[in-house]
Amino acid sequence: MATFKLGRVVATERVDNRMQNDRVFAAFVSKSLRRYQECDWGDTCKEDKESNDHAIDNGERIRAVYTQDPILREPITIWIITESDRSVTTVLFPEEY
Repeated sequence: MATFKLGRVVATERVDNRMQNDRVFAAFVSKSLRRYQECDWGDTCKEDKESNDHAIDNGERIRAVYTQDPILREPITIWIITESDRSVTTVLFPEEY
């Protein structure tokens, strides 16, 4: 599988605040970013996974979904989006899109 550049990695203010106050969540975001760069699209639907594979080769936007489901906690979902020019990758909560 091809790899791609993330560009500058940024997070929304809400994601950043949560990472600073929750070590488990920060580790989840880090792990998700590693998976993302390895083209492991997490909880993304099949059609979007195929679209991401195509986007890598064709310079299009890449987006993936990851859900943290730790024991005794509410599941937390993040999205990771890399712009088509590969200048920036953003980590955000779905409701921030």
